[in-house]
Amino acid sequence: MAAPLSLPTRADLRSTWQLAAPIVVVQVGWQLMGAVDALMVGHVSPQALAAVSIGNLVFFNVIVIAFGILMALDPIVSQAVGAGDDEGVALGVQRGVVLAAATSVVIGAVLWPSEAILRFLRQPDDVVPLAAAWLRWSILGILPLNLFTVGRQTLQAQQRVRAVVVATIVANLANAGLNWVLIYGKLGMPALGVVGSAHSTWISRWLMAAMVWGAGWPLLRPTVRPWRRAALGAAALGRMLHLGLPIGVQWFFEGFAFGLVTVWAGWLGTITLAGHEVALNLASLTFMVPLGVSGAASALVGHAIGRGDMPGARREAAAAFVIGVGVMAVSAVLFLAFPVAFARLYTPDAPTLAVAVALIPIAGAFQLFDGTQAVCGGILRGSGDTRVPAVMHFLGFWGVGVPVSWWLGLHTPLGARGLWYGLVGGLAAAAVLQFLRVRTRLGREITRTTA
Repeated sequence: MAAPLSLPTRADLRSTWQLAAPIVVVQVGWQLMGAVDALMVGHVSPQALAAVSIGNLVFFNVIVIAFGILMALDPIVSQAVGAGDDEGVALGVQRGVVLAAATSVVIGAVLWPSEAILRFLRQPDDVVPLAAAWLRWSILGILPLNLFTVGRQTLQAQQRVRAVVVATIVANLANAGLNWVLIYGKLGMPALGVVGSAHSTWISRWLMAAMVWGAGWPLLRPTVRPWRRAALGAAALGRMLHLGLPIGVQWFFEGFAFGLVTVWAGWLGTITLAGHEVALNLASLTFMVPLGVSGAASALVGHAIGRGDMPGARREAAAAFVIGVGVMAVSAVLFLAFPVAFARLYTPDAPTLAVAVALIPIAGAFQLFDGTQAVCGGILRGSGDTRVPAVMHFLGFWGVGVPVSWWLGLHTPLGARGLWYGLVGGLAAAAVLQFLRVRTRLGREITRTTA
């Protein structure tokens, strides 16, 4: 029988929050780029809002595979830090850089025929050309995003995230400023609309990557210099892929479920798609909080396992649940109480507002489930457990969420609300399965994960 999670002490809660708070800032900043893009182009037209939103969704549903592969750095680096193994840290980081470059080429090739992809997905004719243009220009931001991820995960595992926070804040300010200039045509520049948003975003991503590696160089330098020949070993890179690819697949199944629901929302019309994107953008923004907490949980649980302290790993896991799920409870109340106020932040268009206001309370209903599954994912990742959680995510989202969304959204009068009720069911199933896995996994001794 699995051992229960230990009650966290005040020290556990404090250490988790001290690491989680700046990671949350980073995660919110990460999502804020897309939110600001949507907010600013939403004042151009509903078509522009739908194009940037669907472009962002397609982009991240593809690149999430690369992100997942690079998340192999979480258990490898955090457990090496906990064990005091500097060589293990360096080899993990250098292999992460190699994989970041390789996956950037693959993701770029996949996104290049974006217009054909969007037409295959039967998106509205007045949205496809705009979204395709946004996606093609966004290819320029893939490599810096991957390199930023390597730097961020490495510094996060070392519990030194100030450089990551600063880089994220500066990049978001740059993105907002460039959006104002390039979307609306300020300071003598032409008004580029959706394409201006794409330019702002990829430029800001290069700035973000340069800043995190520049500001974090005193800590990152020993991990990449000198370069180890062993970092290019096919067997070791294969082991990292074996560890990280299931994370990418897990996130892909989740993201693809949300993406497919967005495609179906597009089948219901441009206005429905725009309103759906407002609610989804808000839910994605709040999700960054438990996702940041999951990053802290991954690092702290990994440290504890690296030093052979399973009781400490259980307490760190419990502390992450208290913080991550607690914050999502607050956001659920806010979504249920103030849907109109939130929707008006995105658009003045009355039909779009009506759709968004109907969906935002449903987004509030799944906040607790979303928080639980996110925190569980970080705990399991820190323990080196990636394959079983991927299967559980598939069962939750594709065994429950997608079929229910398809039926209620496209075959009943519920429409967009039915699509979202299916998302609630998928998240609930994933949360329950992942929580049971955490109890089982942490109920036994765990050996260290190495590259």
